Formats: sequence, structure tokens, C-alpha cells
Amino acid sequence: MRAYQILSFDEAPSLREVEKPSPGEGEILLEIAACGLNFGDLLMAKGEYQEKPPLPFTLGMEVAGTVVECGPGVEGLTPGTRVLVGGGNGLADFGVFPAAKALPIPDSMPFTDAAAFQVAYGTSHVGLEHRIGLRPGENLLVLGAAGGVGMTAIEIGKLMGATVIACARGQEKLDICKAIGADHVIDSETDDIRETVKSLGGADAVYDPVGGAQFKAAMRACNPEARLLVVGFASGDIPQIPANHLLVKNLNVMGYYWGGYNVFRPDVIRDSMKTLVSWYEEGKIKPHVSHAMPLEHAGDAYELLRSRKSTGKVVVTMA
Repeated sequence: MRAYQILSFDEAPSLREVEKPSPGEGEILLEIAACGLNFGDLLMAKGEYQEKPPLPFTLGMEVAGTVVECGPGVEGLTPGTRVLVGGGNGLADFGVFPAAKALPIPDSMPFTDAAAFQVAYGTSHVGLEHRIGLRPGENLLVLGAAGGVGMTAIEIGKLMGATVIACARGQEKLDICKAIGADHVIDSETDDIRETVKSLGGADAVYDPVGGAQFKAAMRACNPEARLLVVGFASGDIPQIPANHLLVKNLNVMGYYWGGYNVFRPDVIRDSMKTLVSWYEEGKIKPHVSHAMPLEHAGDAYELLRSRKSTGKVVVTMA
């Protein structure tokens, strides 16, 4: 079978022929249909992610496919079940995954949607609801708003009753943010983030997958007792936070790694996924997939992320 693998952190990933795996205790073998790409994959390929699997390993954190075989001890899943699952090894024709992490998906959800669903929507839903407790009527500032997690933060922020201020780069991306529900938009290239947000009433909550100068501008636009959710550092710049600013304005800066909940609070992710799938079935949310590309063009798909030429999600398909 084919797998898009990292052999060395000093080399580019490559598509290789490898042996098809077999499921062990509590595992399922999936015939993978689609895999969603994430910014974390780019970090993992360089050995800079929070988790560093042993070499060689297959990229792809977000997987959708069909169960073809169940290992000993698996209950509730049978061959033929369509599921989404996370955790890596997604850019391959087949993969073995823990059955406990697999979630059956409705027939109404295409595999491309399922592969674009879990990480982005899960990150935003757990972050906004469980981590910072976003409340109706609050001003939510979303940085990197046209990216995979940013767009879902707009959708979920609106569902939770917030006024959403979306910050993205360029008119095309701003138009997309408006189309999915943003109340106000800010061009990160040409607008003064701090002054624009303050003119809109200030930020009560900030969702930040970007870091760098945008984080600093957002913090200075916060209202007293605002919460800033640190989701990532797509800018490549990890900001240093002046503690005196937190003190004077009674601000809360919260670190947030969605994947960590799989270890210490898996129930939070399971409950979130059930809510999100029900919202999907009700037509309240819909993944935005800007590009779907075949496995042999996985490198080109990652380049779309690296160059920030995509909006929403990029998905690789196996067929």
C-alpha cells in the first residue's frame, strides 16, 4: 500500500510502498478515503510539534474511512462502518487506529467533509465552550479567521451567540469570513487591528492561532476581564506576554492544546464530537474545503498550507 512518510527531519516527506498493517487488541483497520491536513503536520514534519513520533512515520492527523477489520476486544464497530478518527497515519491507503477514538459518521456526511471536520471544529468548540466559556453577546476576535480553525471559530462563535470580529489577510479571505457569518472583518495587512477592534467595542474573547504581532495588538484591544485563547503560532513568532498588562486590565491568557484532551480528558472530546456531528446533521455547520487533491499530490497540498494559499481545509483523497 502507499503511505506518505517522514524518513528524516532533514528530508522532505515522500510517497512510499509499505506493508499493509494488521489491527491489534482494541484496534481497527481502516480503508482510508480522505485525510485532512493541518498546520501541525508541517511542524511534525520538521520535528517541531508537541508530539514527535518515532521515525519513520506517516503524516496525516485527521482521517475518514471505512472499517475493514476489527482486532480482538473491539466492540460497537463492525466492518463496513464509516468513521472519522484522529491521531496520525492518515496519508495512506490503509491504517490501524484505536477503536476507542473512532466515531461513526452519518451517511449524509461525505468522506471529504469528515476528513475536514474533527480537528478544526473540535479545536474551536472545545476551546470556545469548555476552555474560555464564551457567552452570548460577547465580542469574539478571531485571528487567522480564513484558516481551518479560524473559519470554524467564526461558525461556532455565532452559534454560541457572540458578535464575531474576523481578522484575515486580503479581501478574498475577508469576503469568505463575511459569507460564513462574521459580523465585522479586519484586513491584517492594511488595517490597525488594535484601533479597529477598540472602535467596535473591544474584545471580550480572543481566539488566536497566529501569535506574533497580531496577538500583541489583540491583547491591547481587550476589554477588562477578557480571555485570550492561545491556539497556535502560525506566524512563527511566539509572543512574550508582559505580565503587568495582564495585571492592569485583569486579563486571562489561556494555553490550549486540543490534542492533549485525548490524554487527560477524553470525555471532553467525545462529548464535543457528538454535539458537532448533530450540528452537522441539522445543517448548522458545514466544513469549507478549498482544495481536495489525490495522495500522489500530497506535497502540493501541504504547500498550499505553507504558502497560506488555501482557505478553510485542504483534504487529500486516496482514490
